[in-house]
Amino acid sequence: MKVEGLIFAILAAFLVIVTPVYWFMSKDPTGTSALVLTFGLATLVTFYAFITARRIQPRPEDQKDAEIEEGAGEIGFFSPHSWWPLFTALSFAVTVLGIVFGWWLFLIGAAFGIVTLLGFVFEYYRGAHAH
Repeated sequence: MKVEGLIFAILAAFLVIVTPVYWFMSKDPTGTSALVLTFGLATLVTFYAFITARRIQPRPEDQKDAEIEEGAGEIGFFSPHSWWPLFTALSFAVTVLGIVFGWWLFLIGAAFGIVTLLGFVFEYYRGAHAH
């Protein structure tokens, strides 16, 4: 995680330099706000990566003398097939369209969004996949 933290730290340092220059040259409040928020996000990810790096064992990516085969093996569980992301995205689209066209469509999209989000999160906590 140290490598990822370093990358985001470099990004945050770049944004600290670029943001005042952008503000001085353009006087654009929208772009400056976006750069400030991007700096905040990069800083947040930097601190998370460095704190996580202190809590876990060094990964092969963090070691200078690591070999390629040290990174082999099981990485984690990835769902082979799931319809929940599709339905969650569709319900989110209906919810956003509800903001444009009317509160009734927003409520329908939000109701379906809650159901699909719960289904997506708890997909492997029921049925044959329950632990």
